[in-house]
Amino acid sequence: MFNNITFSNPEFLWLIIGVIFFVVVNYKIKHLKTPKLSISSIDSFSKSSFKTTFFPFLDLLRYTALVSLIIALARPQIIDISTQTKKSRGIDIVIAVDVSSSMLAQDLKPNRLEALKEVAKEFIYDRVNDRIGLVVYAGESYTKTPVTTDKSIIVKSLDEIIFDGIIEDGTAIGMGLATSVNRLKNSKAKSKVIILLTDGVNNSGFIDPNTSADLALSFGIKTYTIGLGSNGNALAPIALNPDGSFRYGLTKVEIDEKLLESIASKTGGLYFRATDNKKLKEIYQEINKLEKTDVEEFKYSNAQEMYRLFVLFSIILILLEWVLRTTLFKSFI
Repeated sequence: MFNNITFSNPEFLWLIIGVIFFVVVNYKIKHLKTPKLSISSIDSFSKSSFKTTFFPFLDLLRYTALVSLIIALARPQIIDISTQTKKSRGIDIVIAVDVSSSMLAQDLKPNRLEALKEVAKEFIYDRVNDRIGLVVYAGESYTKTPVTTDKSIIVKSLDEIIFDGIIEDGTAIGMGLATSVNRLKNSKAKSKVIILLTDGVNNSGFIDPNTSADLALSFGIKTYTIGLGSNGNALAPIALNPDGSFRYGLTKVEIDEKLLESIASKTGGLYFRATDNKKLKEIYQEINKLEKTDVEEFKYSNAQEMYRLFVLFSIILILLEWVLRTTLFKSFI
């Protein structure tokens, strides 16, 4: 009942100190005025009457009633606070993932693709209010998951991304970007974002990356680009063994950073370079900070006045004291 209790006029509570001071002073005065009688034995006074024992209780009733009135003056209230959250239309995000064979390079651990998937999962779970979709591309591109609010579906689809040779090998940046634009062009979200990641240069596909960037710009879609790969050489697949497994060898890391910078700049995004796992995680954290969904929180409070209870309690105590003084304890007055 008394959870969330507060006082509208708490300054009146200081009066309780005055009541305590008055009680102490009054007790001292009564003690000094009480006549003292010296006798050799108090055996005859050992049994006091009921009225004698409980007469001081009348003063307690009066002081309690006074304290109750002071509390009533302070206007105690029980505040019931309810919160309502109003979310603006969120952000629609498409993550475009390069799944060419070079994404199996081991300069990030255990390899580029697995490192990306691990970091992207954390990013997806952080975007509570947004819709996210997945596009994968190599020599061609396709939509892995349309934009959705179901994070479990997105993460499951992300886990399923592997290089399996089903789509043509290569790096068709223009097609990956164009497919992502196609998923977002009709979106009614307040903000539309593509996060495009690649570890190479545009060497496949029939859509020029600059044309795709122009499309993104025309539909108001911001594009963040990430170049994935260390500087220098990296251990990457260079051929297939007879059993179908990859043969690894050192290859030069080649990323068309000028193209990625151009795409990001044209669409209002930013270009990042991830040379290791830590840097990749920092990039996704930075994008997470840059793209925020507006959330408004409204608080409603309902005050239930409690002073009436204390006034009523005080009146009852005063009446009780008056009745006792004029009846049972009348001979003591």
